[in-house]
Amino acid sequence: MNIWEARWLRAFHLLYYACLALGLILSFDENTAPDPLTVGILALMAGWHGFFVVRRPHLLGRLNPMAVHLVVICALYVALVVRDRSFDVVIFGLMPQPYLMLARPWSYVGAVATVLSTFAARGHLGEPNAFWQLVGSSGLVVAIGAFVDYVSRQSVQNRMLGVLEERARLAREIHDTLAQGLSGIITQLEAAEQAMPDPHAVQKRVALAKELARENLREARRSVDALRPGPLTDAGLDVALAEAAGRWSRTSGVTATVSVEGTPRPLSGEVGTTLLRAAQEGLSNAAKHARAGRAAITLTYMDDEVTLDVFDDGAGFDPAARSAGYGLAAMRERAGSVGGTLTVESSPGEGTALCLRIPSD
Repeated sequence: MNIWEARWLRAFHLLYYACLALGLILSFDENTAPDPLTVGILALMAGWHGFFVVRRPHLLGRLNPMAVHLVVICALYVALVVRDRSFDVVIFGLMPQPYLMLARPWSYVGAVATVLSTFAARGHLGEPNAFWQLVGSSGLVVAIGAFVDYVSRQSVQNRMLGVLEERARLAREIHDTLAQGLSGIITQLEAAEQAMPDPHAVQKRVALAKELARENLREARRSVDALRPGPLTDAGLDVALAEAAGRWSRTSGVTATVSVEGTPRPLSGEVGTTLLRAAQEGLSNAAKHARAGRAAITLTYMDDEVTLDVFDDGAGFDPAARSAGYGLAAMRERAGSVGGTLTVESSPGEGTALCLRIPSD
């Protein structure tokens, strides 16, 4: 039971006892007070609910013994109202109890039994139209219960959907930070291994690997703190793109340029993250798969959208071919989460162009 379910449960228990107290207050008038037997029934009704229902939340939803407790409480309610109609108000606290105490479909049966107890307490069962009144009242109570149950199930499904979306977001974040960084470190160490006869080249590759490792560690810590890319916290998107391109150029040995067109404007954190991660993924793919000689990033601010283009002159590929990589799928998921679209244009030997379009807020 989560905190919200516990709060709702507590609220309905308090409503039950508030209705008992209100009935007791209404039973007093200027000349008379409720007789001892009525007070005793009221006390028994309060004690039974407290001892067998409130103190045993782990049993809620079980047909046995909760059905027995509901029958006892309804019987006490009938006896109470028969003695003093002032306690009619108790029904408002009693009516939700079947839905708390019993699971579907028995909760609906319990709700109908509660309605039946009100008719019995008020002496309406012998009236000519009692059957149809009972059917109408029971139908209304069951319909309300079904609606509340539907809303509750939708809430649970929405929470589950939120969990799945958060998992997908974390997967993208891990891929865009840790996986890319570790891939770069491996690339530098493999290059150092191949350059073994040349101490200067080995030292350079190891230094780059260490720089990547430190940067990746900082990014991991930032992601743990806020799951937001670190460069955007202190600088604009154009600066963050320039830093990412410069770092990639140093580790890959390939020139990457960044250009900004249009009038820069503030972007939301999620939009900025999506654009930066797309640029990083495009550069990472160019280094790992494209064997590119140069790469170019263009950030364009337009009136109704912001676009990011990442181009490389590498080997290219067939976008229609099934790929085992996660990068493009993660980029499309990111783009979709902010209302954007990602298009990929490439063919073998013709390089690759990625275009991410995000509508303006």
